[in-house]
Amino acid sequence: MSLRYGLLGLLAEGAASGYDLARRFQEVLGSVWPAQHPKIYAELNRLAQEGLIEVESEGPRGRKAYRITEEGLVAVRGWLRDTEVDHTLRMQSLLRSFFFWLMEPDDLRRHLDEEARFFAEAAARYEEYAKAKDRGEFGDSPQTRSMRIAIEAGVRLYRTLAEWAEWAKTVPPNSSTTTHS
Repeated sequence: MSLRYGLLGLLAEGAASGYDLARRFQEVLGSVWPAQHPKIYAELNRLAQEGLIEVESEGPRGRKAYRITEEGLVAVRGWLRDTEVDHTLRMQSLLRSFFFWLMEPDDLRRHLDEEARFFAEAAARYEEYAKAKDRGEFGDSPQTRSMRIAIEAGVRLYRTLAEWAEWAKTVPPNSSTTTHS
């Protein structure tokens, strides 16, 4: 259900084609809420049928640019204000950690090295975005201020996951532990 609100939020920034929305969705929201092109186009059709968006223009080869309607703005604002947040995290890295006991120690160490490296690199990417935003490279619109808040969450989340992977390497293989640093 959140795909629709992600699309409505992006259209609240301005009109865009399905292709542009798919690219923007991947660019801005892909690591948080991935969506494939066919799902995006199907959701755009549903949003248009429900009157939450409308076709602003049609270009070559039937390319449509959509814009959000007043009803769409009301819907996305209501979602932000009134809908309970789903705090479920679907992270394969954490799911796998429940089964580390099945791995050979050397395989586990290599896996955790890769995880730590991935998360540290992701944190560094988000930190670069944060620095660019703080230098004013993205302007100072309400959208970019919200983007900065989201970027900071990415920095902190990935930094913490990198620390978690490093910590996990210190736990003796196939042992139970209740230590926490």
